[in-house]
Amino acid sequence: MSENFFSDILLPITLAIITLGMGLAIESKDFAGIFRYPKAIITGLLTQMLILPLIAFLICFSFEIDPVYKVGLIIIAACPGGATSNLVNFMLNGNVALSLSITLVNSLITLFTIPAIVRVGLELFRDEQAIIHLPFFETILNIFLVVAIPAAIGVTIRHFFRGFAIGLEKPLRYVLPVLLLVVYSGVLFIDKGAESLHLMDYLNLYPFPILLNVLSMLGGWFVAKQIGLKRRNQFTIAVEVGLQNSTLAIFIAATLLSSQQMAVIPIIYGSFSFFTTWGFGYLLKRFSR
Repeated sequence: MSENFFSDILLPITLAIITLGMGLAIESKDFAGIFRYPKAIITGLLTQMLILPLIAFLICFSFEIDPVYKVGLIIIAACPGGATSNLVNFMLNGNVALSLSITLVNSLITLFTIPAIVRVGLELFRDEQAIIHLPFFETILNIFLVVAIPAAIGVTIRHFFRGFAIGLEKPLRYVLPVLLLVVYSGVLFIDKGAESLHLMDYLNLYPFPILLNVLSMLGGWFVAKQIGLKRRNQFTIAVEVGLQNSTLAIFIAATLLSSQQMAVIPIIYGSFSFFTTWGFGYLLKRFSR
């Protein structure tokens, strides 16, 4: 059995199952509407690509943090949202079609923006230059296997077996988060190397990724509100901008940059961000009238 059984095998399968489950809640016309009236998806993409990294750089310049952790924060901000942000929107009854569309398009765009943003972070805070090459075809394949294809299968099932799909919506809102929690627990505490991970040792670092998480959600919500999007799209974009793909960030830091220290911030971020984003999104949904 793989030494990283949860991260290498169970996590991708779980994310694909989650995306399929969310596809069951979407009508094909929902996607058509998004691209017919593209203001919402353009707002989400621009906010995620521009405002999120800007917030991360402002945090880095505003606080005395070890430069290696500053780069870790920049790596998180450079990453797209993932299946977890889609799941939070599904749980909040947000615009799941919009969330999935932003994730899919931004995952393709960040193949080119991540190397540029991370290189700026390295040059500013570490006085280093590094050429980062994301595995292009492997990344594209993963995007389609984890996001595009499962979502398409879910939408197709809903089209042909609508009653069956609608009947699954409510139980899936409880089952999918529990499934993700179980697998993430395995990634953090069972996979090889987990025994050396002591998050309590890094309590002094928690405020910075939390600040990035909260400010990016506020930024996404504020921009969407000022542009005049519907309230449902406002908190959908807030969640999508606020919850980044920590798994990809850990891969970039630990594997591509060979720095376990840089990976500490993404690991910390991944340990809380699902819960804080859900809570903040719930408050936005309830009180942002």
